[in-house]
Amino acid sequence: MNYGEEFGILGLSWARIHFVENEGMAFGFSFGGDFGKIFLSVFRIVAVSFIGYIIWRLLKAGQPLFLLISLSLIFAGALGNIIDSAFYGMVFSESPFFGPKAELFPEGGGYAPFLMGKVVDMLYFPLIDTHWPDWMPLMGGSRFQFFKPVFNIADAAITTGVISILLFHRNIFQEGEDILSSKEQEEE
Repeated sequence: MNYGEEFGILGLSWARIHFVENEGMAFGFSFGGDFGKIFLSVFRIVAVSFIGYIIWRLLKAGQPLFLLISLSLIFAGALGNIIDSAFYGMVFSESPFFGPKAELFPEGGGYAPFLMGKVVDMLYFPLIDTHWPDWMPLMGGSRFQFFKPVFNIADAAITTGVISILLFHRNIFQEGEDILSSKEQEEE
């Protein structure tokens, strides 16, 4: 697909595949140029390693399956974004906004070295796409879209995991140290 190209999922106007790339942070934010990109990549790798360790400890402590699934969603989503960022730039040519489609395994290599690639986002769900009424002050006649972000499956997994922990497992934050330390005491 060309950058910015889209089509409806099953012909729906509110569910679309929309091809964009971002620097790797949520909602396309970036910081610090190349140094920021490397910092973000290293931070992600450390965070995923830590989450993997926490999952292992909670598994050994016999914690509920739903909690482990929630943390695993966060782990898998973060790992997916790391893989995308690490290798996408190495195997594809640049995707210019008004240019040709990116080429897979271009001669001379991809557009970015290891850990410096972009992350592909493709899911777009503008559930409401309308205009504000003309009589409204300041916004009258302007376009209004509800749920504008374009995201990927990894982002959805992370968001689902975080929301499920916040809604159903808030007590893990209070019991977290007890759970992890009680298992250490049992092992001694």
